[in-house]
Amino acid sequence: MPEPHPPFEILSPTEWTAPAVFNSPHSGREFPQDFLSQSRLTRHTLRKSEDCYVDELFLSCIAHGAPMLRARLPRSYIDLNREPYELDPRMFVGELPGYANTGSPRVAGGLGTIPRIVSEGEEIYHCRIDFAEARRRIEQVYLPYHRTLSALTNAVVAKAGEVLLVDCHSMPASASAHLAPQPSGGIDVVLGDRFGASCAEDISALVEDGLREQGLRVLRNKPYAGGFITQNHGAPHRGRHALQIEINRNLYVNEATLEKTAGFGEMSALLDKLWGSLLPYLEQRFAPRQLAAE
Repeated sequence: MPEPHPPFEILSPTEWTAPAVFNSPHSGREFPQDFLSQSRLTRHTLRKSEDCYVDELFLSCIAHGAPMLRARLPRSYIDLNREPYELDPRMFVGELPGYANTGSPRVAGGLGTIPRIVSEGEEIYHCRIDFAEARRRIEQVYLPYHRTLSALTNAVVAKAGEVLLVDCHSMPASASAHLAPQPSGGIDVVLGDRFGASCAEDISALVEDGLREQGLRVLRNKPYAGGFITQNHGAPHRGRHALQIEINRNLYVNEATLEKTAGFGEMSALLDKLWGSLLPYLEQRFAPRQLAAE
């Protein structure tokens, strides 16, 4: 059965002036019916892997002149923050092709390009699936998504000389609870710049300082240093910066019901303020060419 059309979308500002691209690969929540039929889990349980409402949380970037690419299909269906063929052989009928990466830590944990489990360890499928199904999802969803993301960042580099890719994510409260004294509830935000390999220090520091100034507890690269997208798009020496931002879900959503809380509006306003300082800084820092369409 074909995917809903389109499986992702670009949300563009009226005038694209900021030398940045925002990306939300894990906030999709449109479930193909055939996938729901294959799964032994309810839609609600499948959403436990989702970065709930992160696309909406970061959406004020558009008002500041930067576009957002966001997935519409769920992470439990296909994970866009993986290599194209990180696949778990335990999931599939027969042998996988030799080019499949079956030995990564993510695959071992059941969280490959086609996930075997949701984040709390529950098996997604009734039984093994055909590799042809995985290949179809990768060819029809994953590869077009990444071509689109590359086209967006390349367009910025062509006009502004450099680009910042902001990779937008959320994390369960439990992921960082051990990193801060109780009863604080853990860390509020984790920034991933792959220990400086994916983003210039001054950009990472500006984001970190801006969040701290608004009272948030921030760590860098622990426990998340940045995934495939950050690694693949981050090359500061070539003017390509990529920064992963993980927001503690407990700040804005009820993790049991997946409903927004009063904190959603507060966090949205806080991020809006951050873009108001970050994006003008980038415009000044990067080559002073006008980004808006001529």
